[in-house]
Amino acid sequence: MTDHNENCVGSSDPVPHILRQWLSSFRPWFTAPSWEHLLVLVMGAILSPGKRTVSSCLRITGRAEAGNFSLYHQLLNRARWNPRTLASRLLSVVVARLVPAGPVIIGMDDTIERRWGPKIAARGIYRDPVRSSHGHFVKASGLRWLSFMVLAPVPWAKCIKALPVLTLLCPSERYDKKRGRKHKLLTDWARQGVLQLCRWLPGRDIIFVGDSSFAVHTLAAALPHKAILITRLRLDASLFAPPDQRHEHTLGRPAQKGMPQPKLKTILHHPKTVWQRITASSWYGRETNKSLDITSSTGLWYRRGTPPKLIRWVLVRDPSGRREPQAFMSTNTDLEPAQIIAYFVRRWQIEVTFAETRAHLGIETQRQWSGNAILRTTPSLLALYSLVTVWAGDVLSQKTRPYAAAWYKKTDLTFTDAMAAVRLVLWSDDLYRHSPSNPEMHKIPPGRLQRMAQALCFAA
Repeated sequence: MTDHNENCVGSSDPVPHILRQWLSSFRPWFTAPSWEHLLVLVMGAILSPGKRTVSSCLRITGRAEAGNFSLYHQLLNRARWNPRTLASRLLSVVVARLVPAGPVIIGMDDTIERRWGPKIAARGIYRDPVRSSHGHFVKASGLRWLSFMVLAPVPWAKCIKALPVLTLLCPSERYDKKRGRKHKLLTDWARQGVLQLCRWLPGRDIIFVGDSSFAVHTLAAALPHKAILITRLRLDASLFAPPDQRHEHTLGRPAQKGMPQPKLKTILHHPKTVWQRITASSWYGRETNKSLDITSSTGLWYRRGTPPKLIRWVLVRDPSGRREPQAFMSTNTDLEPAQIIAYFVRRWQIEVTFAETRAHLGIETQRQWSGNAILRTTPSLLALYSLVTVWAGDVLSQKTRPYAAAWYKKTDLTFTDAMAAVRLVLWSDDLYRHSPSNPEMHKIPPGRLQRMAQALCFAA
């Protein structure tokens, strides 16, 4: 009776025991009341279709009549818990399960959470990356988030997935100006996030992968030992040869760089450039291999005010001519060019994660306007994507069939199957708890049956 009362805070419907087990790693950082409220919100965020508001989480968990509903809102806007501490623990869980050995590949990218309203102070006007194209510019009002994701193979998915572990809010310039603070650029937040992740994973080799937005000298110069940066590189980037060796008659200060090297766009069209044909596997998430022509060398990447950085650059062209030539760089010159390309194309999964969190976890449907709640809600939903992916490894097996049909030939499991498997475990928990005497006959409690029906009827 005591255990039942502990599980039922403000409701007669207890939280499934398996959810407590899955989230037990995060228990030390919450008080007892906050922990019970957290379990309800996590369960509701998984089971709810459509919007992920606090009210929808309470309805789906049988707490629509709970008089203490404000306590669940206060967990997000007032309770004392540190999202950064939980991000550190989440990183440990993901790395321990999926990357127990070898380098940890972490992708970083920003996304716009479309939000409106005068009370959302940190929002700004940005280019919408989803609806914009090279010839069409679309603005969007919202919040800018920088997310760091572990790019690791997931056994049940049989592919690389991007699992968010740390998400930072990058306030608009107007927000900082109103508060008399110096505005931090996206690359400044990236530098702080990189250093934070390196402190959380001492002794591990970390490879950070980013798009051309993160190809900046200050970020490369701030990398600690055992950290590597792989990004795109501009075709007109300034690269230099190493400085000449000094001798006893050399005058002046030591040179930081030597003679300028030819621009990559010059090397691209030079007739004497030696190209090597390679085959890249899983090209941008596709199963088919991709033939590429590459050439590579090293050079000093330099800009006045930052120390020079020796990098390996890789120039890539498509033999079929369908794609524009691209250049990549690595701060580790010992990496093979093919390996640099293989690491970079993993970041394609970051866009997949952003799309799936919007489709299945209700990103952009939450309605908090409190600054503290905003800082916690979106990173929590992104972190839930990582947790569901890890938990699905406990309930999915090789015999699990993907959600397919005669008109939908689907051979591999996706996040849709993972979400459905975790939901089924949570929905089924009461069936076995309420029918211990006769395992062959499972009685569905009336309240549970009603909520399942409402989830279907009010899904939209």
